[in-house]
Amino acid sequence: MSKNWASTLKLPKSTFPPRPHPYNRERYIKRCADEFYEWQRNSRPDDDTFLLHDGPPYANGDLHAGHALNKILKDIILRVKVQQGRRVGYIPGWDCHGLPIELKAVDAAEGKKMTPGAIRRAARKLATKTVLKQMKSFRTYAVMADWDKRWTTMDIAYEVEQLQLFRRMASSGLIYRKYKPVYWSPSSGTALAEAELEYNDDHVSRAAYVRFPIFGDTSSLPGLPASTKLYALVWTTTPWTLPANRAIAVSNDLDYHLVKMGKAAILVADGCLERVFKTLCGEEQAPEILGTVKGSQLSSLSYRNPLQGKGGQLQPLTHADFVTADSGSGLVHCAPGHGFDDYLACSALGISGIAPVDNDGRFTEEAFPDAPERLKGLSVLENGGAVVLELLGEDVLDVHQYKHKYPYDWRTKQPIIIRATAQWFADVGSIKEHALAALEEVKFVPDSGRNRLEAFVKGRSEWCISRQRAWGVPIPALYSAEGEAIVTDKVIDHIISVIRERGTDAWWNDDPHDPAWVPASLGDAAQYTRGTDTMDVWFDSGSSWAQIDRQADLYLEGSDQHRGWFQSSLLTRVAAKVGQKSTSSTASLGLSPFKTLITHGFTLDKAGKKMSKSLGNIISADEVMDGSLLPPLKTKKKGGDGKPVADALGPDALRLWVAGSDYTRDIVLGEPVLMSIHQSLIKYRTIIKMLTGSMHESARTAPLTALDHIALVQLKNVMAEVATYYDSHEFNKAIGAINHWIVNDLSAFYLEALKDRLYCADGGGVLEPIFMGFLRMLAPITPVLVEEAWEHRPAWLQQDTSVLHPLKQLYSSPFISSGRLRFDDAEIRKALPILRSTHDAIKVAAEEARVNKWIGSMLQCSVVLKVENPTAVEVLSKYKDELDAIFVASSVDINGDVGEAEWKVVKEFEHGTVVAIPARDCKCPRCWRYVAESEEKLCGRCEQAVGEGV
Repeated sequence: MSKNWASTLKLPKSTFPPRPHPYNRERYIKRCADEFYEWQRNSRPDDDTFLLHDGPPYANGDLHAGHALNKILKDIILRVKVQQGRRVGYIPGWDCHGLPIELKAVDAAEGKKMTPGAIRRAARKLATKTVLKQMKSFRTYAVMADWDKRWTTMDIAYEVEQLQLFRRMASSGLIYRKYKPVYWSPSSGTALAEAELEYNDDHVSRAAYVRFPIFGDTSSLPGLPASTKLYALVWTTTPWTLPANRAIAVSNDLDYHLVKMGKAAILVADGCLERVFKTLCGEEQAPEILGTVKGSQLSSLSYRNPLQGKGGQLQPLTHADFVTADSGSGLVHCAPGHGFDDYLACSALGISGIAPVDNDGRFTEEAFPDAPERLKGLSVLENGGAVVLELLGEDVLDVHQYKHKYPYDWRTKQPIIIRATAQWFADVGSIKEHALAALEEVKFVPDSGRNRLEAFVKGRSEWCISRQRAWGVPIPALYSAEGEAIVTDKVIDHIISVIRERGTDAWWNDDPHDPAWVPASLGDAAQYTRGTDTMDVWFDSGSSWAQIDRQADLYLEGSDQHRGWFQSSLLTRVAAKVGQKSTSSTASLGLSPFKTLITHGFTLDKAGKKMSKSLGNIISADEVMDGSLLPPLKTKKKGGDGKPVADALGPDALRLWVAGSDYTRDIVLGEPVLMSIHQSLIKYRTIIKMLTGSMHESARTAPLTALDHIALVQLKNVMAEVATYYDSHEFNKAIGAINHWIVNDLSAFYLEALKDRLYCADGGGVLEPIFMGFLRMLAPITPVLVEEAWEHRPAWLQQDTSVLHPLKQLYSSPFISSGRLRFDDAEIRKALPILRSTHDAIKVAAEEARVNKWIGSMLQCSVVLKVENPTAVEVLSKYKDELDAIFVASSVDINGDVGEAEWKVVKEFEHGTVVAIPARDCKCPRCWRYVAESEEKLCGRCEQAVGEGV
């Protein structure tokens, strides 16, 4: 009767669960995130701190997968630095001012009835609540940080620092107030910067061809009869700007035709005539050209804008470089109050711009002086343009729909206008070269980020920094009774001192004539009032570099921040450090706020569409962590309530998705991707369970075999590869290397070959070093899993206090004593290709035998290797005593006699031939190797192992 030998085997015993228990998650996160951050701050050297400066998320609403992507990428990098022996510094921040928070806190209509103080209280309450809510979510991702020292742009200390930065820029002559056109959002009621726009390619405008009567001496114009009235023809996609028209621009270099149009004539540029005439008169009628002149001959003429009314003055035709024949008529209607090019062209002539449009985008009574009621109150973006065309009557020659690219407010998703108002600007043109020089010292990941950021800096000369909102940091200006703005050093310093004492809210809440805000040096305080403009939120967040005492080692945000936070941070720092008159070098000052700049893409759904609220395809990080996006687990029939159970793998699933993606591009998140992530995590857990259940203390002193040395070399190889990828921030490649090692080296090679010795013999091997190395590689990516694995390590390992927690180990620390090594690593690496190719060939031969049902397992094979290559013979002969263990066969002969066999499989491989034949001895009932003398009898090794149990 066969004896049951299972009780004599060293089978794996582990308490590590196949899936994490949610009730342990918070405890593990506290250890591997909060406590770990504190540990590294106290344990790593303080003379080499790696500083990551946070790009403040906006405190408006719940987090989504994109937020998780950002915060987890930062956390992975920080954990890598700790593994490298560095201390890290990471203090999270939040951007808390601006329109979206204000609108969410206060209904737009209701807000118009509220005082600025009431609006600010509501906005602060919302932002404070949102910060705490978002912070709680971030911490569930196992992100380590100095959360208690978090900062927000609405902190009084932050606001004071920002005001001091404004003072330094103003003192250098880089801040000024000017009446000029700016991007204006009627839907937001405020000026916008270029970075706050997005462009709609499908915008449709009401375009029109409009004529203006020419005045002056036209006798010198060829072909024009004295009785024929001449008109300048313009084309506009914004008819609502016509009341503000003050000039018509032409090009001196273009030819202009005088074209008969009914009883009158119109001016049209050559190159435009065919297009214009086709629109105005149709395909069949040919234009009658009366004469042709150069554009330079038109500058002596004037015209009248009927919308100016009875008091309107004659207006000039003038040359402008921006005029071409590419569109319209070749004559450009200029409204200096509604166009940037128009403003420059008219300013050169001493013509100031008016913008008869209010903050809500509605005409004021100045739009049509003869009958103000006709236009006053009409929305310029709705019906205002149509009414303007009605007022022009027969001077409107054509009206049509025109689809084109048009700027929108990126917050409200509504079209904006260009409108001249008195705004505050930062002169960034004068510091542009310094800013570009500073970027030369920055490392960009990916490299394409450099060109993108440089392009934005090169294309910008001034920055509109004022906003017409209550919820923000005030621009520290006092205004005289005549409306003059005063922003001297003394005024700003005094305002800052009062804000330190009373807080920023007092700027709005105090009486408008409170003398406390006016420095004594200005004299009668009653003559001054405080301004109501606030600073652009990009100036807010861009000032955050002032919170730290040196350059940050790293800024990491989404690619959209090239036009936002990256740019505003760079410009404010350069402005503060250099100023208009300084000649300091970038190298001596560290002008860039960052040494390295990393950008990531956006999150896409499984169909490849960008996630957005409007599409309803946003995926939250919680959905990834709780497994609700995946098919539920199959539950056991007995027990339970029969409800589906979600496959919740917690923050590890979320973090592995981030690490396994190429974040330099847009990243897909959906069920197919998550299924792959879950399979990898389950594989990791399976390996950990096997390792924690199979490690034996005796293995620390057991002799190392050639197989053990091979496993150690493979471990060293993959750890070196992963370290390189970690250092270059290529986390997806690191994950790929880890997975390849698990499948090809650990599972299919070492563990498969080790099982016999592990379970049936001395329990030796190098599982403990593999366990440590594996956890070190996983530590930056899945710290919660590492924490859980460490808690379930064997009891004897728990009692050994000399072993440091894997999260705290230096990545490069040795994981086995050099005194135990019998082989040289270089020797093993040289032998490995031969051993692996032989191993693979044997597996192929055994698989064929299994398919033919000649064997059930590889142990039923004996192998004869026919090898002639001298190097291969030398390598195989050196390890001949261990080849059966390495190749998981009952015996392996080198160039031996195959003899007669019941069956055989022959396979050629690069070093020779593998011949698989039936095992030559009997099966040992305990270890199942075919090395026993007879059935039912143990092999010699097993007899020795079980001793009296035989």
